[in-house]
Amino acid sequence: MASPLKVLIVGASGVFGSRLAELAVREEGISLTLGARNLSKLEKVAQELAGPVNLARIDRDMVKAVDLTGYDLIIDAAGPFQSSHTNLVEAAIGARVAYLDLADGREFIAHFPSFDGEAKAAGVPLVTGASSIPALSHAVLDALVAGWRAVDSVRIGIYPGNRAPRGRSVVEAILSYVGKPVRVFREGEWQNVAGWGGMHREQIAGIGPRWASVCDTPEQDLLVGRYKPRQSAEFFAGLELGLLHVGLWLCSLPVRIGILRSLRPFAGPMLAMAELLRPIGSDRGAMTVRARGADAAGDPVERCWVLRADANRGPYVPILAALAMMRRFRDGTGPNAGALVCSGLLEFADFAPDMAKLEMEHWLEGEATQLGFDSAGSALQSSAA
Repeated sequence: MASPLKVLIVGASGVFGSRLAELAVREEGISLTLGARNLSKLEKVAQELAGPVNLARIDRDMVKAVDLTGYDLIIDAAGPFQSSHTNLVEAAIGARVAYLDLADGREFIAHFPSFDGEAKAAGVPLVTGASSIPALSHAVLDALVAGWRAVDSVRIGIYPGNRAPRGRSVVEAILSYVGKPVRVFREGEWQNVAGWGGMHREQIAGIGPRWASVCDTPEQDLLVGRYKPRQSAEFFAGLELGLLHVGLWLCSLPVRIGILRSLRPFAGPMLAMAELLRPIGSDRGAMTVRARGADAAGDPVERCWVLRADANRGPYVPILAALAMMRRFRDGTGPNAGALVCSGLLEFADFAPDMAKLEMEHWLEGEATQLGFDSAGSALQSSAA
């Protein structure tokens, strides 16, 4: 029998890392090690898992190649990636170990291809962005726009329920760009808008209205590069409670006018305030992917995919791509050596079974036909199916 894939999850005590560990420990052919700076937190996570794991004290900002020797795959689920060092990436190259992360930092992902030469020389694959964006969003878009003559606009949104668990790294990631100029593609050209600006209400079929604002993510760059929209490529996120969403917009004003450099130093008190309000609102999260363009005949076409995750299952969505990529490494179908962004590496069929197991619903707005993507059945189901 083949040896199990030895996987180290860094940041395994966090919101996303712990959920990835929960699903990964159930996989056959995986030998799992949980890594973080705090062993006591790791022990608590390990006690709740349905299988055996090893524990390792790992500081991603001080890790060395020797700390990673013996593993087959390193997964960075720690964050925030908006100000991350690349120590873990460099250590993985030095140890000749495959690397995967859940990065959502725009500069981090833009810089990542610079490791391509070193990765190829070491003979290891490095993959960034194995998360909701761009891995899942692009898998959905690839299916939505298949056969189209042109894409005019792309609009992606993520809307967590207020009762969903949130970690400090997520709060720091948001505060890192709030009020600062964000480069977005609108009206056929690049423009600068204020982070968390453009505040409005999105009407989401089957979900209801949600607040939405502009975020700084790698999606803006990656969407333009991959789909070449003629008009716009936008990403929004929203907090369910108006008190928190509008309140954050008000807090962005001192940054916008130059009184404060960043809201990130206030992550602690802002997280505490959000936790106080956590019992209010719902446990229902949503993600939308909308595309407009011209179909094969040149006629106008629009499609929108909606994901609904109840019962606080929303935090599982960002880890599904990492889980799917882990399986590919285990099965020997992972990418070749080099530094890659996780765009086009996965199909929607790689996500659908796990969404079904987690009882997540997804559908296409206004579609009368069913779209299928693999022999096992449809990966995207229309609202009429």
